[in-house]
Amino acid sequence: MIENQLVTQLQANEPAAFRNLVANYQDLVVNTCYGFVQHREDAEDVAQEVFIEVHRSIHKFRGDAKLSTWLYRIAMTKSIDFLRSKKRKKWMSSLQVLLGGEKHDRQVEDRQSANPHTALENVERQEILAKAVSKLPENQQIAFTLSKFEGLSYKQIAEVMNTSQSSVESLLFRAKRNLKKLLFEYYKNQNN
Repeated sequence: MIENQLVTQLQANEPAAFRNLVANYQDLVVNTCYGFVQHREDAEDVAQEVFIEVHRSIHKFRGDAKLSTWLYRIAMTKSIDFLRSKKRKKWMSSLQVLLGGEKHDRQVEDRQSANPHTALENVERQEILAKAVSKLPENQQIAFTLSKFEGLSYKQIAEVMNTSQSSVESLLFRAKRNLKKLLFEYYKNQNN
């Protein structure tokens, strides 16, 4: 289905249109959210929020950008909101523990692999990288995530972030430089 037709049907509140939207864009939205939140179930929850937002605000869509670009923007915003909320909850939980409140339990995700040792190393590397990316300034995080995890071109990232391609290049350059420093420091401290 052509994007313009889908948007017209969505704006006319046709029930089949929303099903088509989800069917055509669910993977894109979930994967974009996953690039930010780094947890599959959380990404799926955030993706639901994205589609709810699309349903609520489709009448505001003017067609200045592609529908997929608009979805990326909403997914990015909802993911960042989720991470901010999670940080606040984590901070409050830590404060509760410090003040003698509830004990903090960690949940460990089940991960299956033919070689558990290799799987564990991969998970650890992903967690180290995700932690380093989360320490980047917000615009660098967004550009890096859209480039490396989503595979978007500089032009696409510029459209999603509503900036120029040269700004995207600069953000990615600084993000890579900062990640090198963060990862170098992390591994240096691990070897001491």
